[in-house]
Amino acid sequence: MTYMTRTIAGFGLAIATLAQPAIAQGYPEKPVEFIVPWSPGGGSDTLMRLVANNITPFLGEEMPVINIPGVGGTVGLTEASRRAADGYTVSQVHEGLLAATATGLTDLAWDDFEPIALMTASAQFLVAATDQPYDTFEGLVEYAQANPGELTIGVTLGGVPHLHAAMIAEAFDLDWRYVGYEGTGERVRALVGGNLDLAIGDISSSLQFVENGDLVFLAAGSTERLPQTPDVPTLMELGSDLDLSITRGIVMPKGAPDDAQAVLEAALQNLSNDPTFIEQVNNAGADVAFRGQDGYTAYLTNLAASVDRLAEVIAP
Repeated sequence: MTYMTRTIAGFGLAIATLAQPAIAQGYPEKPVEFIVPWSPGGGSDTLMRLVANNITPFLGEEMPVINIPGVGGTVGLTEASRRAADGYTVSQVHEGLLAATATGLTDLAWDDFEPIALMTASAQFLVAATDQPYDTFEGLVEYAQANPGELTIGVTLGGVPHLHAAMIAEAFDLDWRYVGYEGTGERVRALVGGNLDLAIGDISSSLQFVENGDLVFLAAGSTERLPQTPDVPTLMELGSDLDLSITRGIVMPKGAPDDAQAVLEAALQNLSNDPTFIEQVNNAGADVAFRGQDGYTAYLTNLAASVDRLAEVIAP
């Protein structure tokens, strides 16, 4: 029962109303604004618009998207953190926020929000040129350990790909040189052009080059082998506990009412089982990977520990 539905007279009611944002029994009673802290047309925008466009039958209200890009997603997230914690603003985070926090790009942290649900995951791959003296991950490890500092790997410096490459290097005792590129497509093209030895890529950017014989997937960052790449081993199979995906989840401002959090979590869980939504996410090159409030919080807690440990390595 909420403060708004309790029968409390006079001053007691005023204090209770100030203590916690009021939430009506029929939440939501109006549209829930969705701040996407990235530009229109990118991966986050595309996938989060799929959430927004399909959520109404499960939530009962619309979820209009507002793009507020800038500084690695931190401008929009800062705005979201300042919104009223009344259940009517949500935003999206991925591993980039944790990297930005650890490297000092922002004072904002994931736990300045209420994690509601992880929704999608885009597995990342270690990709190699085909003219290398290895064509398997085991061969790469042997070569890299025998030639420390020789290999170059394309990443986004200070971003999630940099983090993922550093996590692989730590797990398998590798030493390679990081080369920065603005986006995935740019570094994959550099790899195809012979300007790199390795890169962090994904299916949408790299699969066509693998199928053409220009590149090879050495390892997948997914927890299980993917249908699109059934012959590519996961990093877990290869001896690590690494789960390297770009995950996108929904958060509310800190202090949002428990009722609102629970209602939205349930709506997002139901959406995650909707065949149309699943198909649309798959067509966008990602997978539905629902985790509720507890699971998503645990995921972010564990990931933050890894990011903090590698902060000096990935600092731009």
